[in-house]
Amino acid sequence: MQSRAIIEARNINKTYGNLKAVNDLSFEVRKSSCFGLLGPNGAGKTTMMKMIYGKSLRDVSPQSFLNVFGYDPARNELEIKSLSGVVPQEDNLDEELNVRDNLLIYARFYGIPKKTAEERIEELLGFMELLDKKNSSIRELSGGMKRRLVIARAMMNNPELLILDEPTTGLDPQVRQMIWDKIRKLKKQGVTILLTTHYMEEAFQICDRIIIMHKGKKVMEGVPQELLAENIEKYALQIADKKNLSCLSRFKGKGTARKEETDEMAVFYSNELKYLEEMAECLEAGDFYIRQSNLEDLFLKTTGRGLNEE
Repeated sequence: MQSRAIIEARNINKTYGNLKAVNDLSFEVRKSSCFGLLGPNGAGKTTMMKMIYGKSLRDVSPQSFLNVFGYDPARNELEIKSLSGVVPQEDNLDEELNVRDNLLIYARFYGIPKKTAEERIEELLGFMELLDKKNSSIRELSGGMKRRLVIARAMMNNPELLILDEPTTGLDPQVRQMIWDKIRKLKKQGVTILLTTHYMEEAFQICDRIIIMHKGKKVMEGVPQELLAENIEKYALQIADKKNLSCLSRFKGKGTARKEETDEMAVFYSNELKYLEEMAECLEAGDFYIRQSNLEDLFLKTTGRGLNEE
């Protein structure tokens, strides 16, 4: 039996003047799952996130339906916030306070008694491996430590829903892997995760289901592994410099390979690994790389390789 939906979004339309930031978007987020919103800059991911916890609701179409824990964010913002924790894109810690006091002040917003808050702070700092930094000033923390502290702060009220807006941007691989591990543990504890990310590997590793968005619209939705299997070739031959492509002309029309390219590099995709290996025989070692296709390849196929800067 499927677990109940924590978030129900149907036909969401949201505008900023003449810009349609979210365009007829529908999805559901199930309890104790991790759901990812992926898309280029300007795709509408952060706008959709804000709407879920009661922000950016002006100029939303009256036909849009959004329900979080059975509440309407336009009318029940406080009820939703009491059940949620939010990690914004930017770290917004108070640098005048130390680590412990940042969490203690946040606990007061939720009316958590001081003794209970102190116990919760110890628990969360231990969970995020920051206990030895409890009395450190914010200025003494590394970028990764600050990010972990913001996640700990979002967990102060024992939320049922944790909203993470690009939680690991700019962090080194070790910290990123550590945060992924904590998210997996939170899921096992029954916390529902809503995530936006630019890291395709992050979405593949921790999301049970994803949506790829482009210009406010849903382009694709599903389980990451299934989307890969159903929508892109299995293998990729990546050539770093297009000046090395001349030797491949003899393969034209002889097999099945789809080419994508930028100004400098090219990638050939195929379900036939042997065919890509034969193509690569005329290339020098170091000029090419044969690998399995990944979620980033699917993302680029779906949204394009050009920049989205408008």
